[in-house]
Amino acid sequence: MKKQILLHLSILMLLTSVSAQNVKIKPKHLAKANALAQKYVIVDAHVDVPYRLKAKMEDVSVRTPKGDFDYVRAKQGGLTAPFMSIYVPSSFQNQKGAAKAYADTLIDIVEGLVKKNPEKFALAYSPDQVEANFKKGLISLPMGMENGAPIEDNLENVAHFHKRGVRYITLTHAEDNLICASSYSLNNKWNGLSAFGKQVVEEMNRVGIMIDVSHVSDKTIEQVLEISKAPVIASHSSCRKYTPTLMRNLPDELIKAIAAKGGVIHINFSSLFLDNASAEAFLKERQDKREWLLKNNTTTKDPRYAVFEEEYDRTHPAPFSTLNRLADHIDHIKKLVGVDYIGFGSDFDGAGDTFPEGIKDVSMYPNLIAVLLKRGYTEGDIEKICFKNTFRVWREVERVSQKK
Repeated sequence: MKKQILLHLSILMLLTSVSAQNVKIKPKHLAKANALAQKYVIVDAHVDVPYRLKAKMEDVSVRTPKGDFDYVRAKQGGLTAPFMSIYVPSSFQNQKGAAKAYADTLIDIVEGLVKKNPEKFALAYSPDQVEANFKKGLISLPMGMENGAPIEDNLENVAHFHKRGVRYITLTHAEDNLICASSYSLNNKWNGLSAFGKQVVEEMNRVGIMIDVSHVSDKTIEQVLEISKAPVIASHSSCRKYTPTLMRNLPDELIKAIAAKGGVIHINFSSLFLDNASAEAFLKERQDKREWLLKNNTTTKDPRYAVFEEEYDRTHPAPFSTLNRLADHIDHIKKLVGVDYIGFGSDFDGAGDTFPEGIKDVSMYPNLIAVLLKRGYTEGDIEKICFKNTFRVWREVERVSQKK
Protein backbone atom coordinates (compact mmCIF):
# COMPACT_ATOMS: atom_id res chain seq x y z
CA MET A 1 0.00 0.00 0.00
CA LYS A 2 2.81 2.42 0.91
CA LYS A 3 4.51 1.81 -2.45
CA GLN A 4 1.23 2.44 -4.30
CA ILE A 5 0.71 5.73 -2.44
CA LEU A 6 4.25 6.83 -3.28
CA LEU A 7 3.70 5.86 -6.91
CA HIS A 8 0.50 7.93 -7.12
CA LEU A 9 2.26 10.88 -5.50
CA SER A 10 5.12 10.60 -7.96
CA ILE A 11 2.69 10.59 -10.88
CA LEU A 12 0.93 13.64 -9.49
CA MET A 13 4.23 15.46 -9.03
CA LEU A 14 5.30 14.65 -12.56
CA LEU A 15 1.96 15.71 -14.01
CA THR A 16 2.22 19.03 -12.23
CA SER A 17 5.82 19.47 -13.34
CA VAL A 18 5.11 18.74 -16.99
CA SER A 19 2.06 21.01 -17.04
CA ALA A 20 4.07 23.85 -15.57
CA GLN A 21 6.75 23.45 -18.20
CA ASN A 22 4.24 23.43 -21.09
CA VAL A 23 5.48 20.06 -22.28
CA LYS A 24 2.64 18.44 -24.19
CA ILE A 25 2.45 14.93 -22.76
CA LYS A 26 -0.82 13.11 -22.31
CA PRO A 27 -1.57 11.90 -18.77
CA LYS A 28 -2.04 8.30 -19.96
CA HIS A 29 1.43 8.26 -21.52
CA LEU A 30 3.00 9.87 -18.48
CA ALA A 31 1.30 7.48 -16.06
CA LYS A 32 2.56 4.47 -18.05
CA ALA A 33 6.00 6.03 -18.41
CA ASN A 34 6.27 6.55 -14.65
CA ALA A 35 5.22 2.95 -14.05
CA LEU A 36 7.84 1.67 -16.52
CA ALA A 37 10.52 3.88 -14.95
CA GLN A 38 9.85 2.17 -11.62
CA LYS A 39 9.52 -1.30 -13.16
CA TYR A 40 12.78 -1.38 -15.09
CA VAL A 41 16.39 -0.69 -14.32
CA ILE A 42 17.33 2.66 -15.85
CA VAL A 43 20.98 2.99 -16.80
CA ASP A 44 22.37 6.44 -17.53
CA ALA A 45 25.84 6.02 -18.97
CA HIS A 46 27.12 9.45 -17.99
CA VAL A 47 26.42 11.48 -14.84
CA ASP A 48 29.13 13.85 -13.56
CA VAL A 49 28.42 13.67 -9.83
CA PRO A 50 32.03 12.95 -8.69
CA TYR A 51 33.44 16.03 -10.44
CA ARG A 52 30.58 18.12 -9.03
CA LEU A 53 31.30 16.89 -5.50
CA LYS A 54 35.04 17.37 -5.92
CA ALA A 55 34.36 21.02 -6.72
CA LYS A 56 31.87 21.45 -3.85
CA MET A 57 30.92 18.63 -1.51
CA GLU A 58 27.17 18.19 -0.99
CA ASP A 59 25.05 15.51 0.59
CA VAL A 60 23.38 13.95 -2.46
CA SER A 61 21.72 11.32 -0.26
CA VAL A 62 19.04 13.97 0.33
CA ARG A 63 17.44 16.48 -2.00
CA THR A 64 19.90 19.19 -2.98
CA PRO A 65 18.91 22.74 -4.00
CA LYS A 66 21.33 22.70 -6.93
CA GLY A 67 22.78 20.15 -9.30
CA ASP A 68 21.00 17.62 -11.49
CA PHE A 69 21.36 14.50 -9.32
CA ASP A 70 20.44 13.45 -5.80
CA TYR A 71 18.91 10.35 -4.26
CA VAL A 72 15.41 11.80 -3.87
CA ARG A 73 15.13 12.94 -7.47
CA ALA A 74 16.77 9.78 -8.81
CA LYS A 75 14.19 7.67 -7.00
CA GLN A 76 11.40 9.84 -8.33
CA GLY A 77 12.64 9.46 -11.91
CA GLY A 78 13.38 5.74 -11.62
CA LEU A 79 17.13 6.13 -12.17
CA THR A 80 18.69 2.88 -11.01
CA ALA A 81 22.24 2.83 -12.34
CA PRO A 82 23.86 6.18 -13.14
CA PHE A 83 27.43 5.62 -14.30
CA MET A 84 29.47 7.94 -12.12
CA SER A 85 31.80 9.80 -14.48
CA ILE A 86 35.38 9.82 -13.28
CA TYR A 87 36.06 12.95 -15.33
CA VAL A 88 39.68 14.03 -15.61
CA PRO A 89 40.17 17.40 -17.34
CA SER A 90 42.74 17.56 -20.12
CA SER A 91 44.77 20.04 -18.05
CA PHE A 92 46.04 17.12 -15.93
CA GLN A 93 47.60 15.37 -18.93
CA ASN A 94 50.85 17.30 -18.90
CA GLN A 95 51.72 16.63 -15.26
CA LYS A 96 53.29 13.25 -14.59
CA GLY A 97 51.10 11.25 -12.22
CA ALA A 98 48.52 14.02 -11.81
CA ALA A 99 45.79 12.49 -13.99
CA LYS A 100 45.98 9.10 -12.28
CA ALA A 101 45.99 10.64 -8.82
CA TYR A 102 43.01 12.85 -9.65
CA ALA A 103 41.01 9.90 -11.02
CA ASP A 104 41.71 7.93 -7.85
CA THR A 105 40.40 10.79 -5.70
CA LEU A 106 37.13 10.83 -7.66
CA ILE A 107 36.77 7.07 -7.23
CA ASP A 108 37.33 7.61 -3.50
CA ILE A 109 34.42 10.07 -3.51
CA VAL A 110 32.08 7.48 -5.07
CA GLU A 111 33.19 4.82 -2.60
CA GLY A 112 32.73 7.26 0.27
CA LEU A 113 29.22 8.09 -0.89
CA VAL A 114 28.29 4.41 -0.73
CA LYS A 115 30.03 3.87 2.61
CA LYS A 116 28.12 6.75 4.19
CA ASN A 117 24.75 5.72 2.73
CA PRO A 118 24.64 1.91 2.40
CA GLU A 119 20.84 1.94 2.70
CA LYS A 120 20.58 4.11 -0.44
CA PHE A 121 23.59 3.52 -2.69
CA ALA A 122 25.71 0.53 -3.68
CA LEU A 123 28.73 -0.01 -5.88
CA ALA A 124 28.22 -2.20 -8.94
CA TYR A 125 30.88 -3.87 -11.05
CA SER A 126 28.61 -5.96 -13.30
CA PRO A 127 25.06 -6.06 -14.69
CA ASP A 128 24.27 -8.86 -12.23
CA GLN A 129 25.21 -6.62 -9.31
CA VAL A 130 23.07 -3.78 -10.68
CA GLU A 131 20.09 -6.13 -10.88
CA ALA A 132 20.70 -7.46 -7.37
CA ASN A 133 20.90 -3.92 -6.01
CA PHE A 134 17.72 -2.99 -7.87
CA LYS A 135 15.83 -5.79 -6.13
CA LYS A 136 17.00 -4.38 -2.80
CA GLY A 137 15.79 -0.89 -3.72
CA LEU A 138 19.34 0.50 -3.91
CA ILE A 139 20.71 2.89 -6.51
CA SER A 140 23.82 1.39 -8.09
CA LEU A 141 26.84 3.58 -8.76
CA PRO A 142 28.92 1.91 -11.48
CA MET A 143 31.83 3.99 -12.73
CA GLY A 144 33.15 5.08 -16.11
CA MET A 145 36.33 7.11 -16.55
CA GLU A 146 36.02 10.12 -18.85
CA ASN A 147 39.45 10.59 -20.41
CA GLY A 148 42.03 7.84 -20.67
CA ALA A 149 44.78 10.23 -19.53
CA PRO A 150 45.03 8.53 -16.08
CA ILE A 151 46.38 5.43 -17.87
CA GLU A 152 49.36 7.69 -18.60
CA ASP A 153 52.05 5.70 -20.47
CA ASN A 154 51.62 2.52 -18.45
CA LEU A 155 49.32 -0.27 -19.64
CA GLU A 156 49.26 -1.71 -16.10
CA ASN A 157 47.03 1.21 -15.12
CA VAL A 158 44.19 -0.27 -17.19
CA ALA A 159 44.02 -3.18 -14.76
CA HIS A 160 44.46 -0.77 -11.85
CA PHE A 161 41.31 1.12 -12.77
CA HIS A 162 39.40 -2.09 -13.46
CA LYS A 163 40.25 -3.24 -9.93
CA ARG A 164 39.01 0.10 -8.63
CA GLY A 165 35.66 -0.45 -10.32
CA VAL A 166 35.92 1.45 -13.60
CA ARG A 167 33.86 -0.34 -16.27
CA TYR A 168 34.29 1.97 -19.22
CA ILE A 169 36.96 4.42 -20.30
CA THR A 170 36.39 7.34 -22.65
CA LEU A 171 39.66 7.25 -24.57
CA THR A 172 40.23 11.01 -24.48
CA HIS A 173 38.38 14.24 -23.76
CA ALA A 174 38.81 17.79 -25.10
CA GLU A 175 42.38 17.37 -26.36
CA ASP A 176 44.58 14.71 -27.91
CA ASN A 177 46.27 12.55 -25.28
CA LEU A 178 48.75 9.68 -25.40
CA ILE A 179 46.00 7.35 -26.64
CA CYS A 180 44.23 9.09 -29.48
CA ALA A 181 42.92 12.20 -31.22
CA SER A 182 39.99 14.12 -29.78
CA SER A 183 36.93 15.23 -31.75
CA TYR A 184 37.94 18.76 -30.71
CA SER A 185 41.51 18.21 -31.87
CA LEU A 186 43.32 21.22 -33.30
CA ASN A 187 46.39 19.22 -34.32
CA ASN A 188 45.01 15.71 -34.90
CA LYS A 189 48.39 14.54 -33.70
CA TRP A 190 47.83 10.82 -34.16
CA ASN A 191 45.37 10.72 -37.08
CA GLY A 192 43.31 8.43 -34.89
CA LEU A 193 44.88 6.04 -32.40
CA SER A 194 48.52 6.27 -31.43
CA ALA A 195 50.61 3.08 -31.38
CA PHE A 196 50.17 3.10 -27.60
CA GLY A 197 46.44 3.69 -28.04
CA LYS A 198 46.11 0.52 -30.08
CA GLN A 199 47.69 -1.37 -27.19
CA VAL A 200 45.26 0.30 -24.78
CA VAL A 201 42.28 -0.92 -26.82
CA GLU A 202 43.61 -4.47 -26.75
CA GLU A 203 44.33 -4.24 -23.01
CA MET A 204 40.82 -2.96 -22.28
CA ASN A 205 39.46 -5.99 -24.15
CA ARG A 206 41.73 -8.26 -22.13
CA VAL A 207 40.86 -6.72 -18.75
CA GLY A 208 37.14 -6.29 -19.41
CA ILE A 209 36.55 -2.54 -19.65
CA MET A 210 34.11 -1.11 -22.18
CA ILE A 211 35.66 1.21 -24.75
CA ASP A 212 33.86 4.55 -24.92
CA VAL A 213 34.19 6.48 -28.18
CA SER A 214 32.47 9.68 -27.07
CA HIS A 215 34.83 12.68 -27.45
CA VAL A 216 37.18 10.94 -29.89
CA SER A 217 37.74 11.77 -33.56
CA ASP A 218 35.97 9.94 -36.36
CA LYS A 219 39.23 8.34 -37.44
CA THR A 220 39.81 7.11 -33.90
CA ILE A 221 36.38 5.45 -33.85
CA GLU A 222 37.06 3.73 -37.17
CA GLN A 223 40.35 2.33 -35.89
CA VAL A 224 38.88 1.25 -32.54
CA LEU A 225 36.17 -0.69 -34.35
CA GLU A 226 38.80 -2.42 -36.48
CA ILE A 227 40.88 -3.48 -33.48
CA SER A 228 38.41 -4.18 -30.67
CA LYS A 229 37.22 -7.75 -30.23
CA ALA A 230 34.25 -6.49 -28.22
CA PRO A 231 31.45 -4.02 -28.99
CA VAL A 232 31.96 -0.40 -27.95
CA ILE A 233 29.77 2.33 -26.51
CA ALA A 234 29.36 6.04 -26.95
CA SER A 235 28.52 7.04 -23.38
CA HIS A 236 27.09 10.50 -24.13
CA SER A 237 26.89 11.38 -27.82
CA SER A 238 24.02 12.33 -30.11
CA CYS A 239 23.47 12.47 -33.88
CA ARG A 240 25.47 14.75 -36.17
CA LYS A 241 22.48 14.78 -38.54
CA TYR A 242 20.98 17.54 -36.37
CA THR A 243 24.30 19.25 -35.50
CA PRO A 244 26.43 19.16 -38.67
CA THR A 245 28.98 21.59 -37.20
CA LEU A 246 29.53 19.55 -34.01
CA MET A 247 32.11 16.83 -34.57
CA ARG A 248 31.49 15.53 -31.03
CA ASN A 249 28.28 13.95 -32.30
CA LEU A 250 28.20 10.84 -34.45
CA PRO A 251 27.65 10.79 -38.22
CA ASP A 252 25.31 8.20 -39.69
CA GLU A 253 28.11 6.03 -41.07
CA LEU A 254 29.70 5.65 -37.63
CA ILE A 255 26.34 5.03 -35.95
CA LYS A 256 25.92 2.16 -38.41
CA ALA A 257 29.46 0.91 -37.79
CA ILE A 258 29.05 0.95 -34.00
CA ALA A 259 25.73 -0.90 -34.30
CA ALA A 260 27.21 -3.44 -36.72
CA LYS A 261 29.72 -4.31 -34.02
CA GLY A 262 26.89 -4.67 -31.47
CA GLY A 263 27.56 -1.41 -29.62
CA VAL A 264 25.25 1.21 -28.11
CA ILE A 265 24.94 4.98 -28.59
CA HIS A 266 23.81 6.66 -25.36
CA ILE A 267 22.08 9.89 -26.32
CA ASN A 268 23.28 13.11 -24.67
CA PHE A 269 20.39 15.21 -23.28
CA SER A 270 22.15 18.59 -23.39
CA SER A 271 20.77 21.17 -25.82
CA LEU A 272 24.32 21.66 -27.06
CA PHE A 273 24.17 18.18 -28.59
CA LEU A 274 20.61 18.35 -29.89
CA ASP A 275 20.33 21.43 -32.11
CA ASN A 276 22.74 23.21 -34.42
CA ALA A 277 21.97 26.65 -32.98
CA SER A 278 23.04 25.45 -29.54
CA ALA A 279 26.02 23.59 -30.97
CA GLU A 280 27.26 26.65 -32.84
CA ALA A 281 26.90 28.78 -29.70
CA PHE A 282 28.93 26.17 -27.81
CA LEU A 283 31.69 26.10 -30.44
CA LYS A 284 31.86 29.91 -30.46
CA GLU A 285 32.10 29.87 -26.67
CA ARG A 286 35.04 27.44 -26.79
CA GLN A 287 36.81 29.60 -29.36
CA ASP A 288 36.18 32.86 -27.47
CA LYS A 289 37.44 31.39 -24.21
CA ARG A 290 40.55 29.96 -25.87
CA GLU A 291 41.29 33.33 -27.42
CA TRP A 292 40.94 35.04 -24.04
CA LEU A 293 43.41 32.59 -22.49
CA LEU A 294 45.89 33.11 -25.34
CA LYS A 295 45.50 36.89 -25.25
CA ASN A 296 46.12 36.95 -21.51
CA ASN A 297 48.84 34.29 -21.65
CA THR A 298 47.25 32.34 -18.81
CA THR A 299 45.31 29.19 -17.90
CA THR A 300 41.85 28.33 -16.64
CA LYS A 301 43.25 28.30 -13.09
CA ASP A 302 43.77 32.05 -13.23
CA PRO A 303 41.19 33.79 -10.94
CA ARG A 304 40.67 36.37 -13.67
CA TYR A 305 39.45 33.61 -15.97
CA ALA A 306 36.72 32.63 -13.51
CA VAL A 307 35.45 36.22 -13.58
CA PHE A 308 35.61 36.33 -17.38
CA GLU A 309 33.88 32.95 -17.73
CA GLU A 310 31.02 33.90 -15.39
CA GLU A 311 30.40 37.14 -17.27
CA TYR A 312 30.65 35.42 -20.64
CA ASP A 313 28.15 32.72 -19.68
CA ARG A 314 25.77 35.36 -18.37
CA THR A 315 25.90 37.46 -21.52
CA HIS A 316 26.03 34.63 -24.07
CA PRO A 317 23.29 32.15 -23.10
CA ALA A 318 23.01 29.23 -25.50
CA PRO A 319 19.49 28.57 -26.85
CA PHE A 320 17.64 25.61 -25.33
CA SER A 321 16.52 22.68 -27.41
CA THR A 322 13.32 20.67 -26.74
CA LEU A 323 12.29 17.33 -25.35
CA ASN A 324 10.87 16.47 -28.76
CA ARG A 325 14.21 17.14 -30.43
CA LEU A 326 15.86 14.80 -27.92
CA ALA A 327 13.33 12.16 -28.95
CA ASP A 328 14.16 12.92 -32.60
CA HIS A 329 17.75 11.80 -32.00
CA ILE A 330 16.51 8.53 -30.54
CA ASP A 331 14.10 8.13 -33.46
CA HIS A 332 16.91 8.73 -35.94
CA ILE A 333 19.04 5.93 -34.55
CA LYS A 334 16.04 3.62 -34.37
CA LYS A 335 15.24 4.25 -38.03
CA LEU A 336 18.87 3.97 -39.03
CA VAL A 337 19.91 0.78 -37.23
CA GLY A 338 17.11 -0.29 -34.87
CA VAL A 339 16.16 0.11 -31.23
CA ASP A 340 18.81 -2.38 -30.02
CA TYR A 341 21.57 0.21 -30.21
CA ILE A 342 20.18 3.10 -28.13
CA GLY A 343 20.67 4.10 -24.50
CA PHE A 344 20.54 7.13 -22.20
CA GLY A 345 23.69 9.20 -21.58
CA SER A 346 22.33 12.44 -20.14
CA ASP A 347 25.53 14.31 -19.16
CA PHE A 348 23.68 15.51 -16.04
CA ASP A 349 25.88 17.55 -13.70
CA GLY A 350 28.35 17.92 -16.57
CA ALA A 351 26.66 20.27 -19.04
CA GLY A 352 25.49 23.11 -16.83
CA ASP A 353 22.07 24.64 -17.35
CA THR A 354 21.73 23.47 -20.94
CA PHE A 355 19.02 20.84 -20.68
CA PRO A 356 15.62 21.23 -22.41
CA GLU A 357 12.43 21.90 -20.49
CA GLY A 358 10.99 18.62 -19.27
CA ILE A 359 14.34 16.87 -18.89
CA LYS A 360 16.20 19.19 -16.51
CA ASP A 361 17.35 16.59 -13.96
CA VAL A 362 17.24 12.93 -12.95
CA SER A 363 13.61 13.11 -11.80
CA MET A 364 12.42 13.54 -15.38
CA TYR A 365 13.25 10.33 -17.29
CA PRO A 366 9.51 9.47 -17.34
CA ASN A 367 8.88 12.61 -19.42
CA LEU A 368 11.19 11.33 -22.14
CA ILE A 369 9.77 7.81 -21.90
CA ALA A 370 6.27 9.29 -22.26
CA VAL A 371 7.27 11.07 -25.48
CA LEU A 372 8.66 7.80 -26.84
CA LEU A 373 5.44 5.97 -25.92
CA LYS A 374 3.45 8.66 -27.72
CA ARG A 375 5.61 8.02 -30.78
CA GLY A 376 4.75 4.35 -30.77
CA TYR A 377 7.63 2.79 -28.87
CA THR A 378 6.59 -0.47 -27.24
CA GLU A 379 7.21 -1.49 -23.64
CA GLY A 380 9.86 -3.87 -24.99
CA ASP A 381 11.55 -0.98 -26.81
CA ILE A 382 11.61 1.08 -23.61
CA GLU A 383 13.07 -1.84 -21.67
CA LYS A 384 15.92 -2.15 -24.18
CA ILE A 385 16.71 1.57 -24.15
CA CYS A 386 16.55 1.79 -20.36
CA PHE A 387 19.01 -1.00 -19.66
CA LYS A 388 18.97 -4.14 -21.81
CA ASN A 389 21.07 -2.73 -24.64
CA THR A 390 23.78 -1.49 -22.29
CA PHE A 391 23.77 -4.72 -20.32
CA ARG A 392 24.22 -6.67 -23.57
CA VAL A 393 27.41 -4.77 -24.37
CA TRP A 394 28.66 -4.90 -20.79
CA ARG A 395 28.19 -8.67 -20.63
CA GLU A 396 29.81 -9.21 -24.03
CA VAL A 397 32.84 -7.20 -22.91
CA GLU A 398 33.04 -9.45 -19.84
CA ARG A 399 32.74 -12.54 -22.07
CA VAL A 400 35.51 -11.39 -24.41
CA SER A 401 37.74 -10.69 -21.42
CA GLN A 402 37.21 -14.18 -20.05
CA LYS A 403 38.35 -15.67 -23.37
CA LYS A 404 41.65 -13.78 -23.33
